[in-house]
Amino acid sequence: EVISGLSATDAKAQLVETLKAEAQNEALNHIKDIVEEAKITANKEAKKIVVQAIQRTATEVAIENAVSVFPIENDEIKGRVIGREGRNIRALEAATGVEIIVDDTPEAIILSGFDPVRREIARLSLHKLVTDGRIHPARIEEVVAKTTKQIEQEVMEIGKRTVIDLGIHNLHLELIRLVGKMKYRSSYGQNLLQHSREVANLAATMAAELGLNPKLAKRAALLHDIGKVPDNEPDVPHAILGMKLAEKFKEKPEVCNAIGAHHDEIEMDNLIAPIIQVCDAISGARPGARREVVEAYIKRLNDLEELALSYPGVVKTYAIQAGRELRVIVGSEKVTDKEAEQIAFDLSRKIQTEMTYPGQVKITVIRETRAVQFAK
Repeated sequence: EVISGLSATDAKAQLVETLKAEAQNEALNHIKDIVEEAKITANKEAKKIVVQAIQRTATEVAIENAVSVFPIENDEIKGRVIGREGRNIRALEAATGVEIIVDDTPEAIILSGFDPVRREIARLSLHKLVTDGRIHPARIEEVVAKTTKQIEQEVMEIGKRTVIDLGIHNLHLELIRLVGKMKYRSSYGQNLLQHSREVANLAATMAAELGLNPKLAKRAALLHDIGKVPDNEPDVPHAILGMKLAEKFKEKPEVCNAIGAHHDEIEMDNLIAPIIQVCDAISGARPGARREVVEAYIKRLNDLEELALSYPGVVKTYAIQAGRELRVIVGSEKVTDKEAEQIAFDLSRKIQTEMTYPGQVKITVIRETRAVQFAK
């Protein structure tokens, strides 16, 4: 006590403080190691779950387009379809809302229209009229009306088959009808019903891997795009409209939230919602899932590159992997590492707010220094 100038109590308190500080430092280092290890493990597990879900789900390539071809036995039928002074073809176009193209294409009549339901009604009506032989305006209107009713029944059957195949129970009849309507709708060339079934299977697999309710995930995934097939076209985003329809027909709050939040229009409040969002992106972004018009595709790539070039210090930009990755090369003498990170962040936000694209776009900013010398 005399040498240190401390009493026994003070010395004890000082020792305790020193030990406490050491223990705290050790604990912090230990926690840091645990967090790093957890991040690596979580990343591996997340990748594993996503890959397993994709591998277990059968996929199809998009083949949708804006025309249907109606084959005919001989070119004499073309004259009967056109009718005297074009009255038959005008009546058919007025009744179906589809453009009927009768040209020099041998043994074929082209049906053109962006609404696949109308095209199918026109195709079936034309088949009945040609088979029956009686083609005149009054008969055309009668056949189109009957065919429209037939398609409505078929839509219901498709909806019922789909929910039975996926093992979904107690779905309201109106929602089943909307599911059936998806067969005749497409997004970027990807058939909407095929896409929704794909998302449902992916979501069920992923939910099961994460210990969540796979049936609930499958239900929300099947219904996530019902806002794209309403009977009228209200001016609200399809995710919000789909959520309102689900609420109207007494779906569970988790299902309604997952539908409304899959494009971030509302806040997610359950663990099913992010699964639906991820599976929707996987289904839309996989190669061959969606088809774009070549001009629109090239314009999107150019817009991506132009957007990146607008930043100071950017030397070159390359849109690769069909526009799903943007590589930005910056000048090392003009941009620091910190600024490169900031460019990547700002660019991702700008693309998100200003551009429309399927899936997601990865932004990679590359800053490198090269020292070149020649040995002579």
